[in-house]
Amino acid sequence: MSAYQDPIGWPFLPKPQNGQLNYPDLDRSVRDSIRIILATRPGEQLMRPRFGAGLQNFLDDGNTVALRRQIQSAILQSLQNYENRITVDAVDVDTVAGAPSQVQVQIHYRVLRTNQPQQIGATLTLS
Repeated sequence: MSAYQDPIGWPFLPKPQNGQLNYPDLDRSVRDSIRIILATRPGEQLMRPRFGAGLQNFLDDGNTVALRRQIQSAILQSLQNYENRITVDAVDVDTVAGAPSQVQVQIHYRVLRTNQPQQIGATLTLS
């Protein structure tokens, strides 16, 4: 059995502070990458036409069970394909009480290097 090797992941964004470049830690880099994957529409990147979950593509549709499953599937598939530093435990897409046009997305994942559970969420307003 081979030892785990950390893949190189993007975004690899340095932040200048006090004249030095400081790179984000692993958890921050993974969260940034997840946000980029969720916000990028397939076809938006020239050399990777299937990259991204394209959550914006769902904003013009009504809040139905079928749409929530499509959102869940798009998120899960995109994260499995494009963020290999994590294991996705669950993607929950639920309605927001008192707001029929909104859905709450919660992504539960573990960073492979540390195996620590993490989560990130977003609220989408559908028409």
